[in-house]
Amino acid sequence: MHKKGITRRIITWFVGWIIILFFVSVGLVLILRWVNPPITAFMVRFKVNAWLHDKTNKTIQYKWVNWDQISPHASLAVIITEDQKFFIHWGFDYESISKAWQRRHRSARLRGGSTISQQVAKNLFLWPKKSYFRKGLEVYFTLMIEMVWPKQRILEVYLNVAQFGDGVFGVEAASEKYFKHPAKRLTPYECALLAAVLPNPLRFKVNRPSNYILKRTDLILHEMYQHKGMSIGR
Repeated sequence: MHKKGITRRIITWFVGWIIILFFVSVGLVLILRWVNPPITAFMVRFKVNAWLHDKTNKTIQYKWVNWDQISPHASLAVIITEDQKFFIHWGFDYESISKAWQRRHRSARLRGGSTISQQVAKNLFLWPKKSYFRKGLEVYFTLMIEMVWPKQRILEVYLNVAQFGDGVFGVEAASEKYFKHPAKRLTPYECALLAAVLPNPLRFKVNRPSNYILKRTDLILHEMYQHKGMSIGR
């Protein structure tokens, strides 16, 4: 009886924490539907890493701007680059997931098939290291975001929290740092260049683009001109 009592208490404690975490996570997603995030999980990780490696001089560059203060070319560029089915899916691109799963079996590596919605979930609440546990949490948060937020809000948050360089988060900070003007004045080429580094903003440099990034920028720009109508809320 004593062992059964301990087991019952452990199960009750575990279930209780699961319920608490569920309501906390739902509350966070609901709040962020209207309240702009002051910080993200990726920013926290950046600061912790800087502290652990005694690089306290490394600072976060992050400045939130509302949707109407961002060039419409920016949303088009990231959709072209990251998620061309953004407007028609509910958070997941199953074709890309299937291809990523096939690559996983061939290479023993977890590789992307992430939509913009999934990247928002990851940037806000999770961590970059890939694992099935993190992917499970990513699915959970992505579903909630898609159910609660309109597509424009998802894009607005993504453009404001995506990383464009070492410590550079959001399109406004990136625009001011690399182009010396606000995000509202970004040109199509500048937006294409920012989008070109998104797969790996620590390896690829906006201010020192490699030949690969320059070619990628030209391809993105070409696609943008072919999909001028792919924008919302303008």
